[in-house]
Amino acid sequence: MSFVEIKGLKKSYGEGDAKATVLNGVDISIEKGEFCVLLGPSGSGKSTLLNIIGGIDSADEGYVMINGEKTAEMNEKRLTQYRRDHLGYIFQLYNLIPNLTVRENIEVGTYLSKKPLEVDELLKTLGLYEHRHKLPTQLSGGQQQRTAIGRAVIKNPDILLCDEPTGALDYNTSKEILTLLEKVNKEYGNTIIMVTHNDALKNMADRVVKLRDGKVHSNKLNENKLPVSEIEW
Repeated sequence: MSFVEIKGLKKSYGEGDAKATVLNGVDISIEKGEFCVLLGPSGSGKSTLLNIIGGIDSADEGYVMINGEKTAEMNEKRLTQYRRDHLGYIFQLYNLIPNLTVRENIEVGTYLSKKPLEVDELLKTLGLYEHRHKLPTQLSGGQQQRTAIGRAVIKNPDILLCDEPTGALDYNTSKEILTLLEKVNKEYGNTIIMVTHNDALKNMADRVVKLRDGKVHSNKLNENKLPVSEIEW
């Protein structure tokens, strides 16, 4: 049994003539520690799928099973506990707390974990140690995204869910952030599921899942994985 099992997932929004099917029978298996990239054009269902995996949204049919436990069978209390203990979220928007320093923003994540990482060590891994006393307004976009990644990673989650994490960043900063995610995956062994529309990023993944019109168009293991430093777009 795979670490993440997604079977027959369906999701629609709206009613009657306005009903739009976003996911239409999605099946995916992801192994523990894999870096999985979800690729597809806008409207292909990538972010909806990520939100259902994360328990933020629910499916109409099918299920998500993580480490043998179906999220749909969890009550609200168990689902909250599950998200707190096992999931880290990284979004395009940083959602940092403006009156907290870099260090304090990251430390917020430690209160949500039974097994948090060491803060100073992570700050050094993130390249933020010398910026640890700054407020978000004193940081560049890339530094803010590094802080958001730190807040998610400090929990030491089993799964990191990344929704277009470099969507608001320039090319060089995007490469820095992707290199950082690559490093986190390697050093801490988190399973990473990253949504992107950038086709070049499939080269950094262990598994590449392409979505089209709410269905899995292809699901392949990448036999020629490249470090981010060698990927151009």
